[in-house]
Amino acid sequence: MKKVHVKRDDTVVVISGDDKGVKGKVLAVSPEEGKVIVQGANIVTKHTKPRRQGEAGGIVKVEGAMYASKVQIVCSNTKCANYDKATRIKHVMKDGKKVRVCAKCGKEL
Repeated sequence: MKKVHVKRDDTVVVISGDDKGVKGKVLAVSPEEGKVIVQGANIVTKHTKPRRQGEAGGIVKVEGAMYASKVQIVCSNTKCANYDKATRIKHVMKDGKKVRVCAKCGKEL
């Protein structure tokens, strides 16, 4: 199993590709594939079939999966130099547990 540096409900920014600069919340993480789904990024058109009687099919726009290496976590600490910007993270041990912290300010993410 691969390790992914982001978790569900993290706020991230897309750092490369067509959606570069888009900020959004992580909706789902797939560590096996190394992919994430970010709200408002990588919008794809999906053709859906009606599954029940009376339900309409058609073309819908949904968020597609993207590689986790294309996103970076946003620091939420207002005193941080990287506040509301993409920031690198590092892992530190606190009370015997490994936690993610902002590389600039040290605030836990």
